[in-house]
This record gives sequence, C-alpha cells and structure tokens, in this order.
Amino acid sequence: MKIKIGIAFLLCSFVTNAQNLNDLLVAGLNDAERFANSYLAPVTEAGIYSVSNGWYNSADAKPLGGFEISLVGNITGFKNKNDKKTFILNTADYENLTFDDGSASRQVSTALGDIDGIIVNVNATIEGQVVNEQFELPKGIGDDISFVPTGYIQGSVGLIKGLEVKARFLPKIDTDDVQIGLFGAGLQYDFTKMLPADKLLPVAISAVIGYTNLNGEYDFTETGAIAGENQRIDANITTWNFSAVVSTRKIPVINFYGGLGYIVGKSETDLLGRYEVATVSGVPIVYNDPFSITNDVSGVTANVGTKIKLGFFRINVDYNIAEFSTLTAGISFGFR
Repeated sequence: MKIKIGIAFLLCSFVTNAQNLNDLLVAGLNDAERFANSYLAPVTEAGIYSVSNGWYNSADAKPLGGFEISLVGNITGFKNKNDKKTFILNTADYENLTFDDGSASRQVSTALGDIDGIIVNVNATIEGQVVNEQFELPKGIGDDISFVPTGYIQGSVGLIKGLEVKARFLPKIDTDDVQIGLFGAGLQYDFTKMLPADKLLPVAISAVIGYTNLNGEYDFTETGAIAGENQRIDANITTWNFSAVVSTRKIPVINFYGGLGYIVGKSETDLLGRYEVATVSGVPIVYNDPFSITNDVSGVTANVGTKIKLGFFRINVDYNIAEFSTLTAGISFGFR
C-alpha cells in the first residue's frame, strides 16, 4: 500500500482533489501547463534522487564469477524542505490568471506545501468561449506524507579483474489504476585491483556509473475528477549516477563505505486522454492529450554506510545527503 501511495503521489498530486484539474484546465492549456510544471517540480525532483541511489554497498569489486542479489529500498524525505513547498506565481508569466486580491505575484503552494485559500480569476476567451471563472489554487500534501518510498531488485556479477556489472529491476506492478516498472544497468571498476599488492590494502577505491529508468501510469478516469475518457498520467524518469566510492575491505563481519557522486536526471510527465472542462456557461471546453511537462535535475550527492556480512547473507544501510536526502537499506545474498 505504501508503494502504491508513493507511486500515485509521484504521478499526480493535484488530481487528488476532483475540482483542481477542471479549474486548472479552464484557465487554458498554456497556463495549466506552466502551473503544473512549477507545482509538480519538487515531486519529480524527489523521485529522481530516490531512484538514483543504492548502486553500491562496497568499493571492493567482486572477483570473476562472484555475485550478489539484493532487495533494495529507499526512503526519500521532504518533511523539512521548506524551500520546496512554495513557489512565486507571477501573473505576468500567465496569459489568463489574475489574483482575486489584485496582487501581481504571490507565494503559492507546490505539491509538497500546504498554503490554501488563494483565489484566482480567469476572464478571457479560451478555445472560442468567453470564460469568467474564479477558483482556489490547489494546496499540497503538507505534513500528511513526509517521504516517497521506492524499491527494486538488484544483481551484480564480477567479470575481469576489477570490473563488476550491475542490473536492477522492479517487476511491473499493475493494479486497477496504477502501473509501474523500473529497470537499470551499471558498471563498477575497482582501481585498487590494478595494484600488485591489492589484497594487502585495507581499503578499496572504485568508480561507479548507474542508469535507471522508471515508468509509471496512473489512470484516474473512474475518480470522476473531470468528465471525459481514458484519462491518465504517464510519467517517465531517467537518471544517471556517477560516483567515486571508497570502502574498508579487511574486517571480517562489518565494513564501511562512502561515496561522492553527481546525479543527472530527467522526468517527463504527460497528461493524456479526453477532458471535458466544465464552465459556468454550461458549455464544456474539450481537450485531447492536453500537455506534457519536463523537469531536468542535477546535483552533487554524498553518502556513508555500513555493510554486515553473515555468511552468504549481507545487510547494508547508508544515508545519502543531497538536495533530497535518502535512506537506503538492502538485504542481499551472494558469493565472492
């Protein structure tokens, strides 16, 4: 249930209130797209940082034929991200929106915020119809949800000296209204394996590159948010993680690792289907596949963690400090 809630939240925060989507679309496609992009930006950013993590639990690459299979879970928090809970809406950037109090710009809520009671007006000709509407901008989730969970299965295999290949995937989840799947691939190279006395060194140093793709669809036709058919949100997140990693390697049961990395990610969210937008005049405005929004994210990350080895089983936990920080935990078994 928590995973489903997190997925639905990542895909569509403003549809949870049935009137919100109709109100936004009545302002015209350009204004609705601009608002949705600013409103959802922190959510997609949190999703990018969340799925980018968990690529390693050691800098010590596996030998030829060594393998490890892991169940990895991430919790990306945003409870204290006050700078991500609001944005400045400047009416000069919008074609049809004005504030009811006459303000030129105001601080309004993102999908993570909780500002309510902000009224806007639409007085314009849209799609050939004269529109005179007034509505309240949507607020976010506030403190109702404070994190986004993600998870996947990950495997790694040692190849030639110092090289390890990795793959991750989430078997496709398909419920009545949510579909989601994840896959990724990565490489790790242990530079200390190049040294003649590498087995005597107490630490290992590696470079890791990982690619992740998350694709999800949320069908909300049956919610009755707005008249129409085949209404859904299709979201796609792609990320690259480039990291330098160091770890201890000679302690029998418990070892420690840390890394410094750079994440580059992109999210694309498409609002698809047919929408019959209700107006005061009673004549609906009809849109098909209204708009797409894109968000590009990049930033430095750093993490520190520990790995406990008990025979074939391993447990690791690390904390990643970034624009959206993430707690990662993994349970693994393998042979090396």
